[in-house]
Amino acid sequence: MKNDKGRRHFLKQSLHKTIGVGAGIQLLQSCENTVQNNNTLPFILSTWKNEKANQAAWDSLKNSNSILDAVEAGARIPEADPNDQSVGYGGRPDRDGNVTLDACIMDSKGNYGAVTALQHIMHPVSVARKVMEDTPHVMLTGDGALQFALDSGFSKTNLLTEKSKQEWKEWLVTSEYKPKINIELHDTIGILGIDANADLAGACTTSGLGYKMPGRIGDSPVVGAGLFVDNEIGAATATGMGELVLKSVGSFLIVELMRQGMTAQEACEEGVMRIVRKQDYKELQVGYIAISKTGDIGAYSIQPGFIYTLTIDGKHTISEVKSYL
Repeated sequence: MKNDKGRRHFLKQSLHKTIGVGAGIQLLQSCENTVQNNNTLPFILSTWKNEKANQAAWDSLKNSNSILDAVEAGARIPEADPNDQSVGYGGRPDRDGNVTLDACIMDSKGNYGAVTALQHIMHPVSVARKVMEDTPHVMLTGDGALQFALDSGFSKTNLLTEKSKQEWKEWLVTSEYKPKINIELHDTIGILGIDANADLAGACTTSGLGYKMPGRIGDSPVVGAGLFVDNEIGAATATGMGELVLKSVGSFLIVELMRQGMTAQEACEEGVMRIVRKQDYKELQVGYIAISKTGDIGAYSIQPGFIYTLTIDGKHTISEVKSYL
């Protein structure tokens, strides 16, 4: 399929204006060469423009904390940011005006914890870790997840900011539901980490699609869909239209493709192709990032405009990702 050069140029110009280039941050101009064969460990890799999250993860790791501690610390940054309307505090509500959060975390031993449809708690990723470490379960949802969080010492918070509330009220005028994912209205924050011993961990957190049906759960908290970590092989996480990722169990697929010999980049590309061969994708976005046990990096998306943030030695590189369209 031919690339839409005009659209790419517009998106590149928008990215350059939005991201900028600051101290310790480098923007890679080319969207045709995002493969990073990098054996310099440790490093942190996250979806979208997330240098603050990556910095928190990096600081945690350099303070001799585990790679699991690091990815949790990183995920907590956008969760607490009211300006990030796709995650945590300030996230866009469902069509009834309730902010409901999904999150998961996975360690190098294959342990996994998740929460879905969690309300009133600012840091669902930390609740997910509590589920993983303090219960015999993998996933808690709704009122049960909330009660567990409160019993575990988390405090209730009003997650609906005035900005998100006003936008929701404006949406109610038409109640038109078009879940198009793009750079302006992206979905999930996924963060992957690998330490100096090549141990892996990952976390994923989201408020889901804005104005979704109450009870809707996307791929983000589902093991193998929004996130998967296999310490023998690698790790992957997804962002974008969760229904498309759920149908292809995308993150598990990418790790398994790496197990079969593909590079992280090849696996991400095949993960996207599994979607475009079978689904109506033309107005929807899915993006994957992945890392291998050896430090190989991959990233690919359906639409242009997807970016990732890589942190090595405390320096952040923001890269535009190669896409199918």
